[in-house]
Amino acid sequence: MTATAPEVGSGPARTVVLIGRARASVVYLLVLVVGLGAFLYPFWLPAQALPNEAHAGDAPLVAAAVGALAVAAVTLEVRRGTMNGATVAVLGMLSALAGLMKLLDLPGGGSGLFFLVVLAGAAFGPRFGMLLGLTSFVVSAVLSGGIGPWLPFQMLALAGMGAGAGFAGRLTRHLSPWGEVGVLAVYGWVWGFVFGAIMNLWFWPFQRGGGDLSWEPGLSTAETLRHYWSFYVATSFAWDAAGALANAIIILAVGRQLMATLRRHAHRLEPVARIEAAPA
Repeated sequence: MTATAPEVGSGPARTVVLIGRARASVVYLLVLVVGLGAFLYPFWLPAQALPNEAHAGDAPLVAAAVGALAVAAVTLEVRRGTMNGATVAVLGMLSALAGLMKLLDLPGGGSGLFFLVVLAGAAFGPRFGMLLGLTSFVVSAVLSGGIGPWLPFQMLALAGMGAGAGFAGRLTRHLSPWGEVGVLAVYGWVWGFVFGAIMNLWFWPFQRGGGDLSWEPGLSTAETLRHYWSFYVATSFAWDAAGALANAIIILAVGRQLMATLRRHAHRLEPVARIEAAPA
């Protein structure tokens, strides 16, 4: 998020600011921990402990945890002054727009959802990008009826895309407009593959009997990676390649104009620090 908290000198006020910042950082860290745990815990369980259907029982718990953390993050950001009513409104508007864009089926399996999360994350920052990723898939799932055990994993994967775009935006903001758009187009192209590779993990550990294309308990890390790479190339690599190309083309086509608008609004939403004379 581009907005920053007002500067505070020292003493109790500075302590309050640091505590608020630490609380917000813990919430975002918990989102990362919950995400990694949800995707990877099947690899740590013995075969007899795995259910027959991938995440059929725990997906609602993951969704509830992620949703609660998202609400807590927004609440803490508002309380510490790094988000205001206008920022929350922009987050809701972009989430709704991204959810609607998901309904557009582009050639080759591309989606209109990803480019907006990349550009908005780059303009507003990593925390805003993470929250936008979490909320956008909720809107799209409600609109399209795509609510299922895969939804919290889609939310977490898109949150990673948005947060990473925020960090990329910090590096590209000093580039020329076309230079920035070029870097973000490459970022969107790479994440076309990364998103697909991450999403396969929500069901792949539960599949059996696929030989070198499936995972079996007891495999070493190197063998697991080799089996997964064989599965990825055989099943979703071509689909993700088309989606990655669509991401890059859309960002190149609309990125320059849209980034200028988003960055302009991001700067307008910065809280204004009020400077007062210190008491004698």
